[in-house]
Amino acid sequence: MMQEKAGVVAGKIWNALNGNEGKTQKQLKKATKLIDKDLFLGLGWLLREEKVSVSEVAGELFFRLK
Repeated sequence: MMQEKAGVVAGKIWNALNGNEGKTQKQLKKATKLIDKDLFLGLGWLLREEKVSVSEVAGELFFRLK
């Protein structure tokens, strides 16, 4: 059940990141309308699959597609 949810959430995040230079955690949360735990569930999936990169910019996490 959680694996299905993680995949669906990862798809929402991927769509939000597709076609732009990346987003901060706050921007992603707003764009996807996900709660924190679901946002990080999907990001974990995408990080494990090496689909996104993460860095810290001005104290905030910044995500972009690879």
